[in-house]
Amino acid sequence: MMKMVGAGGAAKKWIGLVAGMWVEASAGNAYTFAFYSTKLKHVLHYHQFQLNNLGVAKDIGENVGLLAGALCNSLPPWVMLSIGATSGFIGYGMLWLVVSQQIAPLPYWQMCILQCIGANSSTWLSTAVLVTCLRNFPHSRGTVAGILKGFMGLSAAIFTQIFISLLCYNSEWLLLLLAIGPGIVCLIAMLFIRPVSPASLIKDKDEHGKFLFIHLVCIALALYLLSITFVENLLTVNPIASKIFTAIMAIFLTAPLAVPMKSLTDGSWDVEFATTNCNCGRREEKTTSLSDKENSDDDNGALSPPRATQAPPENELEFDSQALLAVGEGAVRRQKRPRRGQDFTLGQAIVKADFWLLFLSFFCGVGSGVTAINNLAQMGEAQGYSDVSIFVSLISIWNFLGRLGGGAVSEHYVRSDAIPRSVWMAMAHCLMASAHLLFAFAVPGSLYVGSVILGISYGIHFSTMVPTASELFGLKHFGVIYNFLTMASPLGSFLFSGVITGYLYDQEAKKKIAPDARIVDTFLNNLHNNYDVVVNDDHVQVLECIGAHCFKVTFIIMACVCGLGILVSIVLTIRIRRVYLSLYGPSTPPIQSTSDLKSSASNTHPPTRA
Repeated sequence: MMKMVGAGGAAKKWIGLVAGMWVEASAGNAYTFAFYSTKLKHVLHYHQFQLNNLGVAKDIGENVGLLAGALCNSLPPWVMLSIGATSGFIGYGMLWLVVSQQIAPLPYWQMCILQCIGANSSTWLSTAVLVTCLRNFPHSRGTVAGILKGFMGLSAAIFTQIFISLLCYNSEWLLLLLAIGPGIVCLIAMLFIRPVSPASLIKDKDEHGKFLFIHLVCIALALYLLSITFVENLLTVNPIASKIFTAIMAIFLTAPLAVPMKSLTDGSWDVEFATTNCNCGRREEKTTSLSDKENSDDDNGALSPPRATQAPPENELEFDSQALLAVGEGAVRRQKRPRRGQDFTLGQAIVKADFWLLFLSFFCGVGSGVTAINNLAQMGEAQGYSDVSIFVSLISIWNFLGRLGGGAVSEHYVRSDAIPRSVWMAMAHCLMASAHLLFAFAVPGSLYVGSVILGISYGIHFSTMVPTASELFGLKHFGVIYNFLTMASPLGSFLFSGVITGYLYDQEAKKKIAPDARIVDTFLNNLHNNYDVVVNDDHVQVLECIGAHCFKVTFIIMACVCGLGILVSIVLTIRIRRVYLSLYGPSTPPIQSTSDLKSSASNTHPPTRA
């Protein structure tokens, strides 16, 4: 049948992107662990080793999303969002009941499961948003990934502002907010986050300008949050003024809506032929646009959008909609065994050396980074800071800027010079190693500077890994491949935070509390119980470590891990350089028009080079 589409069709993917930004901003619940970890430690009498392993359970839930990745091609986005909201409600709702002492304390293993369930909500939300938006914007994967993953990083600063102004530093209310807040956002966003018709995948004439506006709003929001963070921590702020700050933050979050509104009001209306079929209860539209107003090339040498042609007969419109995704992937030919740059299944990807090099580089970066994030509250206590909210905000804001900048910068250089994105992962490892050394030697002010550097480097890792994986292994099975790669974070958290950091911290604390062999034995016995105390001269003492020595050895080890990450990233860059030259180099074949997609999808010969 024939229907009218135009600016409204383009607006759908933009409003879906804005709604995705809101979802990601509410999905970073794992970054708020420092706000309620101390409360958990004292209410439930945990020692640091137990608390760190609870953080590991949080990281496992946050990053192990293989089920979400496997189902993202079968379930519509609104179902994925519903599952994520339900998971967060159950996990954080039960944690709120325990911490607020509405119910009796649960066994330690059950608390770990609840923490895992609550944090796992972010994998469902992020997978639904990321996969849908990357497919809606196949020409701008790095930019879209940087924006979306950036807002997940910024969510900690958003929650921090709410925690300070509306919740009055009450960690119990924060857990209640984590239980119900993301669900409310998902109820609104699920109306807009959905795949667009194939005709809408054609790159907008003013797409660069729209992304530039979103980047400017994002940077303004980050700078605003950074400024009010220092104001609220260094000055005495009236509670009413703090609430006004929060209202202004909400205005910044809604400002990107100007982009889809502009798309609705601009542009001419086009005629679109559509055929529908049913697949697993979903309606899919296969379209061909008749407009030629989008027939323009990027000034910086990016892949050209497909040229529109005259309308073919209706019987020629039955082409596979997946062929349009080849526009963003170089329109490479189909083969039984895919080459790098084509669509891989997870089973095909995990036998490739490049996959494991990318995994190991990501493991070294985010594994060592999340170790610092999980222990931030105890690092602050060791250096004499009673309130670590400013450090949480600093990491969050600069994490956001790192993700945003990493995505934009890598996108620019991959389009202009075909430089692999793994180059920026190597640079991020260098930055993160310097942050770990600052934490290790704990000079005055090092926690401030280290938090900024850690946030930037941590964000770059996420914004470069996501598009790299999609470029090497394709978009068709990207959901499950992406979620497998993010398992590097909980594995690193378990090894570096749960095992190494927790053990070394307790050993340093033991030196102060247990000076003789008898008390050492008492300490080791208590280490196996659910109590964060040791007996010393008939006094009950909390197992805490104060001083620069508490985390020194830990972060020297983390700096060495980042050194390994640098080497791995360099090897990966050398291996995949030819892939990026074939995808984005000057000899890259031109993208075919939409009317030629049917024939090119079945053609066994590579497209003619310009």
